[in-house]
Amino acid sequence: MKKTSQEVLSSVLKTTQMGQIGIRSVLDTSMRPGLRKALQSQLREYDSIETEAHAIASQRGWEVRELDPAVRFMSDMAARMKLGGRGSDSKIADMMILGNTRGMIKSLKNIHRYDNQDQQVQILSQKLLDCETANIRQMESFL
Repeated sequence: MKKTSQEVLSSVLKTTQMGQIGIRSVLDTSMRPGLRKALQSQLREYDSIETEAHAIASQRGWEVRELDPAVRFMSDMAARMKLGGRGSDSKIADMMILGNTRGMIKSLKNIHRYDNQDQQVQILSQKLLDCETANIRQMESFL
């Protein structure tokens, strides 16, 4: 089943929001400066993609769906519970890789089910996929 441009853009938005929640939920944990710097950079990239998604939606007059507040809360709590209040760099990197992998899968499904009606949406969807891929590579060194 093909997805509309608006559906793909909503998915991009939700995926970036999940990435931001995941990163923010571990940033108050003790970690090496290099890992913290990498996560802060990834957070800025997700924020940039989210901002771009909102701008595209605004230009088109679309209302895009964001993450439900309950999903936000549960995702944050789940990440904090996995760390148990004190995570190792390896555990944090593992969690980030798993989250990015889920994001990659969602992005690939969107790209395969999208008929590329809107070039800006297609480019942003590919940008998110590239971001997820780069994030995984970056986290591998912290395992």
